[in-house]
Amino acid sequence: MLLGNVRASLTRDDAQLALRLIAQGEAQALEAAELRLREEGIDALLDDPRLLPAIIDSRVGMQVSVRLLWYVVVRRALCRVGEEDRALADYVSAILLHFGARGRAERISPSDDQVYATLAELLGEVDTPDAQRSFLVRQHLGNYALWSAGMFPDRIEHKRWRRGGPDLDYYEAMGRRGFALAAEHRLAQEHGLDALLRIASSRFAALRLALNEVSDTLLFPHVNSPERLMRQVRSEAAWRMVS
Repeated sequence: MLLGNVRASLTRDDAQLALRLIAQGEAQALEAAELRLREEGIDALLDDPRLLPAIIDSRVGMQVSVRLLWYVVVRRALCRVGEEDRALADYVSAILLHFGARGRAERISPSDDQVYATLAELLGEVDTPDAQRSFLVRQHLGNYALWSAGMFPDRIEHKRWRRGGPDLDYYEAMGRRGFALAAEHRLAQEHGLDALLRIASSRFAALRLALNEVSDTLLFPHVNSPERLMRQVRSEAAWRMVS
């Protein structure tokens, strides 16, 4: 079961490194950042507009943990599309962390042997009699759709144009359905995930657009294909509708 607990897993070392990155060696800036940390908590550092540029541009930024990096990147991207909920940023960054592990995207849990190659295969098992497995399949359907459409949209577009594969709208529809079905499950209520999953379902398009920006600017910044251009034009129109 995937929980949005990235912020809770950040350590004292993460906070100290964030302070150094924000201050950039200036004693006065360091003192001010330390004061904000004491009075407002670590969210004050994580939301500081100086942090992400410092992570990307400075040599010290190479020392950041993957947890800190993904949360800050996702939080900034979601804020740009109007999603200010920290819990949502926490959950989406948890998806990137977990699915970044080899083989994680194809399995509903690290210990599960069943491999799912498509969203349709996951959808076919959402009503399995095993309650635990049913919830994991539903949640994974939403997570996998967001991971794929958010971080690898050019791959989806390439397959669509070259091989007639499903388009991004299909991934959005499946992702919304997966999160909505997961939110209805009793295990979502027991673990306090039902409200968050409902939000993820209703705002799937915005989440996807935010992750597309992350993918385009950080992971694959030098791609200039016709598929990307057409996708970005459509995304701009979609952004105006969801914002």
